[in-house]
Amino acid sequence: MSDLTELNYFTDESLVPDPYPYFDELRSRCPVTKEPHFGVLAITGHAEAVTVLKDPATFSSCLAATGPFPGLPFEPTGDDVSELIDQHRDELPLHEHMVTMDPPDHSRARSLLSRLLTPRRIQENEEFMWRLADEYIGEFIANGECELMEEFAKPFSLLVIADLLGVPEEDHEEFRTVLGAPRKGARPGALDSEVMADNPLQWLDDKFTHYIEERRANPRGDVLTALAESKYKDGSTPEVVEVVRTATFLFAAGQETTTKLISAALRVIGERPDIQQRLRDDPELIPVFIEETLRLESPVKSGFRVARKSTTVGDTEVPAGTTLMFCPGAANRDPDHFPDPNTFDLERTNVREHLTFGRGIHSCPGSPLARIEGRVTVERFLARMADIRVSEEHHGVNGHRHYSFEPTYILRGLTRLHLEFTPTA
Repeated sequence: MSDLTELNYFTDESLVPDPYPYFDELRSRCPVTKEPHFGVLAITGHAEAVTVLKDPATFSSCLAATGPFPGLPFEPTGDDVSELIDQHRDELPLHEHMVTMDPPDHSRARSLLSRLLTPRRIQENEEFMWRLADEYIGEFIANGECELMEEFAKPFSLLVIADLLGVPEEDHEEFRTVLGAPRKGARPGALDSEVMADNPLQWLDDKFTHYIEERRANPRGDVLTALAESKYKDGSTPEVVEVVRTATFLFAAGQETTTKLISAALRVIGERPDIQQRLRDDPELIPVFIEETLRLESPVKSGFRVARKSTTVGDTEVPAGTTLMFCPGAANRDPDHFPDPNTFDLERTNVREHLTFGRGIHSCPGSPLARIEGRVTVERFLARMADIRVSEEHHGVNGHRHYSFEPTYILRGLTRLHLEFTPTA
């Protein structure tokens, strides 16, 4: 075993800036490899990841968002732990949210989204995006520079989700302040409290509980009313808490991952004047550019499954109860699936086969929204700014850049991105 694979993926901060050599080293040994610290099977191959993601009958999502911490609340025994998972599900983190659910509970929970994520609603939301993007760009464009995360990406992605869910515009500023995207000079809100540190979704749960209960009592014909009146496919009415959990998790997950997509895309544009010029010359390439950004810098670094039954993945035996870690950032750079995988290639023919949005029943329901947010952002930045570049003062000269990334094994994203540009007329 090399020194690289001896590093603890879950705690070693040296892997945060660039985890890809670590993934490559694991894949070179085997695309399904046991990491040495927690016994997790790391899946770094594209084909192997697809196999796991598309088989919910064999691989449970009960630890999808946490992995080995705190792990399973029981000792796996035998060749089928399905009953043990079901018996202890209420003891698992985030068990009430669809990301950790298995069928049939997952199917029922996800069906509520069909009332919300309609083509018409997404189109209305896109119209809001264009206005919002220009509003935020207008706040800093005269400066010739910006810190992208605080001045655009965070508030933009946050309020896009707020609009999608029908949050009244008079509440938008409160959402910005409380959820960590305040305007300059504004004080952070409830996320700093002890309660919010315990459960970051609690404020959202409380807020949407009020919205849903009020709309059920007094329908208004708005988006929140449609959400409040949504029903399961069998015609039954979900409890308020079930509707709320659907809304709040979509809110939290959609904001985080889209913020990271936007910053990754603008980083490429700021570092690669050749790519920037190609997009200016041919805006039809922007959707492909977004896909290649998603492939090369997946906002989700790792997700997890638990083997319900003893099985094999590839050539590797997987005992029942084993935690598997699928790594989109690794699978998206598998050279067996993506030739020259570390190169940003606008001509890549199979780019949409990346696993950034997952596969199977848990594929990201907000992927169409994220793609539109990325496209709108890039189009408006290119239209309103010339010569977009990464700030050398803050990030160093080309070839010697330095960036700060969030120190987490779950997500991959910049904490800051300083850009400079020339405003266009």
